[in-house]
Amino acid sequence: MGLFSFFKKSDKVVQENTIDSNELLGTDSTNNGDNRDVVTKLSFHPEWDVPQEQKYIFNFLANELEPLKPNQLSLSSISIDEDLSSGNWLVRAFFRSSLPEAIELGEIELFIMDKNDELVASKKFDFKALGTIPAESTRPWVFEFEKSTIKVDEVPEEGWKIAFNLVSLRDHQLELDPTWEEQLPAEQKEELAKIVKTLPKLGETEVNFTGLQAKFANNGSLNVSIFIRNGHSKAINLEQLPIEIIDARGIQIAKGSFKMEPVLTVQPNSTKPWTFIFPSQLVNPKGADLSRWTARVTQ
Repeated sequence: MGLFSFFKKSDKVVQENTIDSNELLGTDSTNNGDNRDVVTKLSFHPEWDVPQEQKYIFNFLANELEPLKPNQLSLSSISIDEDLSSGNWLVRAFFRSSLPEAIELGEIELFIMDKNDELVASKKFDFKALGTIPAESTRPWVFEFEKSTIKVDEVPEEGWKIAFNLVSLRDHQLELDPTWEEQLPAEQKEELAKIVKTLPKLGETEVNFTGLQAKFANNGSLNVSIFIRNGHSKAINLEQLPIEIIDARGIQIAKGSFKMEPVLTVQPNSTKPWTFIFPSQLVNPKGADLSRWTARVTQ
């Protein structure tokens, strides 16, 4: 495979991103009181033909690694080279496992974060390419981030790290504002969570507004509850929302702009329900048919 040739004598381990294996594997792996230090052993991909000089480099780097606790997975950041012809980043790292058994992983999104924990690159990798990772082992790898996956113009300075995007691994979930959490009965919370699971899957950078409930109040206002759905791997903040409501006839029956105070935050890969009240002067109730309706964000 030849990727080992990217590692150099001048390399050093600079950062570590360590997680409990159950966060990635979805298993309930408990330590059963085992709190020992696990020193991971260097493991090469079976297709690698590693020259002796390179083995010395790998061993030197691996000896810098801190022990893990049982049932952990870790990414140890080493260095980044930029391919000047393509603009791609070649990110050298160790993938480490302190699990007591061998594992083979699938698709996982990885982040590159700068020293201020700002996202500078993200990409999904098929970890099957790394092969089977033996128990309590360390495998060197080069993760290539294409230019299209990079969000900055320059390779980050010291203090950067490569990390797992755990949000991308969990199912899309319901997020309730604390006021909803306090006021809604458990049955209604369960019902909302069930509805969220039935909604179409979002794109990775998609934000979607899906109608939940609309009804007229006695004072002529229109109360509209909407699912705000965030497919991003990071939270979104909504300060101002211009919304129109289209009824089953295709006619606009309400339009208004809502200033969110405080700012409304929707967590990554989550759906948050919110209620918007259109005062009567912004509502056109004549002949309104709410048997089917759509909420649209306008310009």
